[in-house]
Amino acid sequence: MRSAPRSGAEGLGALRVKKPPERLYGRQHGHALRPRQVRLLAETLPRLRFDPAAPLAGLDGFEAVAFEIGFGGGEHALAEITAHPETALIACEVYANGLASLLGRLVPEGGEASAPLPANLRIWGDDARIALRAMPAASLSRVFLLFPDPWPKARHAKRRFVHPENLPLVARALRPGGEWRIATDDPTYQAWVGEVLAAQRFFAPATPMTTRPPDWAPTRYEAKALAVGRTPLYWSLRRV
Repeated sequence: MRSAPRSGAEGLGALRVKKPPERLYGRQHGHALRPRQVRLLAETLPRLRFDPAAPLAGLDGFEAVAFEIGFGGGEHALAEITAHPETALIACEVYANGLASLLGRLVPEGGEASAPLPANLRIWGDDARIALRAMPAASLSRVFLLFPDPWPKARHAKRRFVHPENLPLVARALRPGGEWRIATDDPTYQAWVGEVLAAQRFFAPATPMTTRPPDWAPTRYEAKALAVGRTPLYWSLRRV
C-alpha cells in the first residue's frame, strides 16, 4: 500500500543514498483475504506464474515483451494486454490483495482452476528486480513504473525503485530505443526522479509531462491524485 504523499524536498541526495536492500517492499498483505481471493492465489496464479529460470517460456510468438513494476490493482496491466494482444506483459506485484484483484478480473467465479487465461500475460509475485535480472539483455520493449510507493522519509530513500543502482538493471533488460514509463504524484518522488535521471547515462534526457499521454492507460492511483488536486508527472524515457 502506498504511503501518503509529502511535499518539499525531503529525501533528496540520490547519488549519496545507501544501496537498495535485498527487499524493497514493505508488507505483502492487507485485510484478510476472502475465500475467492484465496482460491485465485492458490489455483489461478500458478497458471500464470513467471519463471525466472525460463523467463521467455511461451512468449516467443509475441512481437514484443513489456514489463510492469508493481501493478497495484491490475487495471493498467489488464488494459495493456487487452489493447496490445501482440505484446506479452510480465506484471510484478508483491501485495497479495493486488494479485488477487488482477486475477479476479481475469477469471469468473468458479473458473479459478480451469477458465482460459490470456496467453500474453505472466505474473511475478516477488521483488521485480529478481525478474529483471532473469530477463535476457535487450529483451524488453517497454517498462512501466506507475505511481510506486514513494517511500517519502529520507531514511527510506534506498527503497525507492528509481535509484542509481536500479537504473542499470532496467537499462540492461531494455532494448535500444525501448521505453521506460514512470509516473508519480508525490512531490518528493518527483524531485527525486529528476535528480537521479540528471546523473545517469542510460536514458536520453526527457522533460516530464503534466498530462498523461493518450496512449497511457489510467490507474486508480492517478485518479485518486487528481481527485484531491495533486498533479502527477509522467516521464517517457528512451534507452540510448
